[in-house]
Amino acid sequence: MFCIRKKLNQGLIQIYWGRGKGKTTAALGQGLRATGHGFKVYMIQFMKGNTEYGEIEAIKNNPNFEVKQFGTKDLIISPRDIDKKEGKKAMNFAENIIKSKKYDIVILDEIGVAIEMGIIRIDEVMKLLEIKPEKIELILTGGGRIHPKLTEYADLITEMKMIKHYYSSQGIIARFGIEY
Repeated sequence: MFCIRKKLNQGLIQIYWGRGKGKTTAALGQGLRATGHGFKVYMIQFMKGNTEYGEIEAIKNNPNFEVKQFGTKDLIISPRDIDKKEGKKAMNFAENIIKSKKYDIVILDEIGVAIEMGIIRIDEVMKLLEIKPEKIELILTGGGRIHPKLTEYADLITEMKMIKHYYSSQGIIARFGIEY
């Protein structure tokens, strides 16, 4: 059972950044919590095109949480034209979602990696932050280094720092139900 639709009194900008595990998971947790209070959430996933992540299936069962993926299933070593086209589509879609004012929280998942890899430009991201309506919360995830321009706009920045990871210490690869 979901609560009656509510609206945020104030929307801020949150950034979950860094080389450690948990950025997308933190954004999903925030979104899940918000839907439990009647808020509407939209997650736009950059560089995760049509990949079967567990969160996609879970979100399908939540009427207040929507998601759309952009990108290809390929691992990107260096950006190709198709990657840049997908990035542009994701940015246009994000702009439309933000301007629609239908959602209280908009999550731009892996946008930091898309910036770092040159799939999208920082000025495009800054435009999204500048057009953000007052009562919409934006959550940005991904990346190893936060772009200095983003720190000017962010109200919260949390760095996920890897201290130890079983991938590098034990050679354990991404696990079904845990990392995807």
